[in-house]
Amino acid sequence: MEILAYGVQADERPLLERAFAGRHGLRCLDVFLDRDTAPLAAGHPAVSSSVNAVLDADTLAVLAASGTELIAQRSTGFNNIDLDAAADLGLTVARVSHYSPYAVAEHAWALALAVNRRLTRAATRTREFDFRLDGLLGRDVHGMTVGVIGTGKIGECFTRIAAGFGTELLG
Repeated sequence: MEILAYGVQADERPLLERAFAGRHGLRCLDVFLDRDTAPLAAGHPAVSSSVNAVLDADTLAVLAASGTELIAQRSTGFNNIDLDAAADLGLTVARVSHYSPYAVAEHAWALALAVNRRLTRAATRTREFDFRLDGLLGRDVHGMTVGVIGTGKIGECFTRIAAGFGTELLG
């Protein structure tokens, strides 16, 4: 089967190529799937889209008319896809069922620590050979109260990391 992947980022390309090697043909595009780019899928029974795709009724109609039967979204979210229109057109829609909750929680903590320790400002100053500390001091995370909204799989991982820092937790 020949698959057309829309909105493929540079770091995704080798992963997709490796995943489909010897099993399916793959053509990667850096443009996002929308009404204007949907005609590029002509003759491809399957397309892969990113979270930035606009899969409204018009886009889906173009895909269905050009022979597409399957849309595989490379994200957990699917709010950009008109599922009712897809069903009416006989299109099958698939998506990523979940991401690693550890990866998401760790990334959230990385961002929180970067804000607390003003890492972006520090990196900018360092590139400019400005090594002053004023305006760069953060606060100890240890002893802080951390509120977590949403205590599912990701929230649980996030709170375990927070506990490791010695925080008080609210969920």
